[in-house]
Amino acid sequence: MNRTYLKLTLDLDFILIAITAPLKDYVLCHKINTRLNTQFEKIDDHEIFYNIDEPAWSFSKYYFFVEQGEVEYYLISNRSSDGLLVPEMANVDFFIIIKEFIDKEDLSYLLNGLNKLPDIQVAAKIDPTKLRSKENLVI
Repeated sequence: MNRTYLKLTLDLDFILIAITAPLKDYVLCHKINTRLNTQFEKIDDHEIFYNIDEPAWSFSKYYFFVEQGEVEYYLISNRSSDGLLVPEMANVDFFIIIKEFIDKEDLSYLLNGLNKLPDIQVAAKIDPTKLRSKENLVI
């Protein structure tokens, strides 16, 4: 009997920025909006199912869309009352996921602006393919 296998690949075609900032999500979002002239808005939480028999874990999520270039930005908390979204990045408080193309100048502007905020300890671009829990970041 022939067997057919289904091979799944994750769509990791996005830029990932890790942010360490001891702030509430809405406070960080307001500071980023004020400093970088963005318009992040709260949307439905990012939900992850770890076990099918248990309820989903919810992580706060904010969204910002740039019509020119159709770039989508998501600000997602790495922490919830249930645990961590990406457990191997326990020192990270938030992630910014950038979908679609963003040029190096815009990325540099964003990283520099984030790192200039006094409440952000560090903001750095990381490679999502190197994370063990990368599937938790797929939107």
